[in-house]
Amino acid sequence: MPYNFDEIIPRKGTNCIKYDFAKERGMPEDLLPMWVADMDFRTPKEVIEALIKVASHGIFGYSEAKDDYFLAVRNWFATRFGFEPQREWLKKTPGVVYALNTAIKAFTKEGDGVLIQSPVYYPFFSGIKNNQRTLVDSPLRYENGRYSIDFADFEEKLKTSRAKLFLLCSPHNPVGRVWSREELLKLGQLCLKYNCLVLSDEIHCDFVFEGYRHLVFNTVDPRFNDITILCTAPSKTFNLAGLMISNVFIANRETKQLFAKEMERTGLSQLSVMGLAANTAAYQYGAGWLSELLAYLQGNLATARSFIQKELKGVSLVEPEGTYLLWLDFKALGRSHEEINDLIVHKAKLWLDEGLIFGENGRYFQRINIACPRSVLEEALAKLKAALFG
Repeated sequence: MPYNFDEIIPRKGTNCIKYDFAKERGMPEDLLPMWVADMDFRTPKEVIEALIKVASHGIFGYSEAKDDYFLAVRNWFATRFGFEPQREWLKKTPGVVYALNTAIKAFTKEGDGVLIQSPVYYPFFSGIKNNQRTLVDSPLRYENGRYSIDFADFEEKLKTSRAKLFLLCSPHNPVGRVWSREELLKLGQLCLKYNCLVLSDEIHCDFVFEGYRHLVFNTVDPRFNDITILCTAPSKTFNLAGLMISNVFIANRETKQLFAKEMERTGLSQLSVMGLAANTAAYQYGAGWLSELLAYLQGNLATARSFIQKELKGVSLVEPEGTYLLWLDFKALGRSHEEINDLIVHKAKLWLDEGLIFGENGRYFQRINIACPRSVLEEALAKLKAALFG
């Protein structure tokens, strides 16, 4: 492979949250971090070259995107997902979490219900609570090691709460589901029935394992264009989170105007010249790099799966269909949530994301990031084995 994903690239001393801020976040400084969802891989060389070109110019004034930006984004989604957004649908934001909070403020009032499906990405919770909205939860059903949607409960929550906004995580973080066409169709039909907008967070759309296919929510039914705020970004796909760039598509004109008005209230105008350049280059030239990365991650998944099955008795892997985040079930060990956390942090010397931050039904679970060199993953798994059974 022309790309060496086995290379260990030192990140300590680069002001990265993952490696340099354990103390500030109340954690011991000697932990191996496998928590936050960024990758330990260098972004494609074409992206680096685009950033060097901008830096070499030496002037970093107010900047905007020309046609090549939108065409790069549209062509990426048209080629990979059959989704062809119109130029007027696009709003660029500093990130999907920013877009999520903007949508909550734009389309709901204080006290209104916002619907989620826990366990789910923790900024969903904070976005609702910090904006004084009412959190409405339709928990995913967990049976025989797999998650599914409880549609009867979902409809009941829509009906009784009169939620104005549903936050869909697709592919789902942390449980790794890639929702089927039938599942997405049912969700959208229910939201249409009860007049509920859908914010579809599809930031992990490019990470889908063999045998599964990601569907952009808008493409499942033409009617969904009218109720969807589609949130995408190159940040997970190409490891660009620090460049603060995402692409939000809103087909409904009135909905987009309300979203844009709320953005104006924050004072946001242009985004970073570096983010704009990186986004364009990544979507123009990054397909080959991503293809090799996905093959490497498939190998990391196989490594983790085999080790867990053979060496970590009592720990179950919730088989992922997408993302590079594994959801591990520790319940069969018969230990409390606090005991599991203590073992992982103070004995294994690992920093994972504990399950409770994803909701109460994340108790006994841990999330681990496998987007790292295989030797690092193997080291982490060995540490976990020694802590649990050594």
